[in-house]
Amino acid sequence: MDNDKIQVDILGLSPTPAPGGGGYALILKEIGGERRLPIIIGSFEAQHIALELEGIKPPRPLTHDLLRNIIEQLGFSISYVYINELRDGTFFAKIKMDVGSVEEVDSRPSDAIALALKFAVPIYVNEDVMNEVLIEKIEILNILENKSRREVE
Repeated sequence: MDNDKIQVDILGLSPTPAPGGGGYALILKEIGGERRLPIIIGSFEAQHIALELEGIKPPRPLTHDLLRNIIEQLGFSISYVYINELRDGTFFAKIKMDVGSVEEVDSRPSDAIALALKFAVPIYVNEDVMNEVLIEKIEILNILENKSRREVE
């Protein structure tokens, strides 16, 4: 495995306080570390992930179940998923297939993570993406701290 890939686990799902609601923060936690990565996902994807985390099996296959079934019926599997890029506030992911003719499949992180849960495979985040989000969090905290100081003065 490349050194730039950090394995993460799902820490939790939380509704976002965004206007209009409907979104959820999927919180990923670095395995063996303290860094966390929040990714905002839609309610549909959050529901799929929550059901899988809770071990609840719907009476009929949902979209990610269908994808898993098709991949398995074709005799393939998934090796891992990889959140590889953050561009203009949007995360990008790749699904690593165990098929020689298909290196990686482009995906939204929420779909990749839902499939990782279905196949019980690792989830990785690019080191640069993790650091970029950490830097943005520190910058936001510094801005808030400076604003609080100005209000006190």
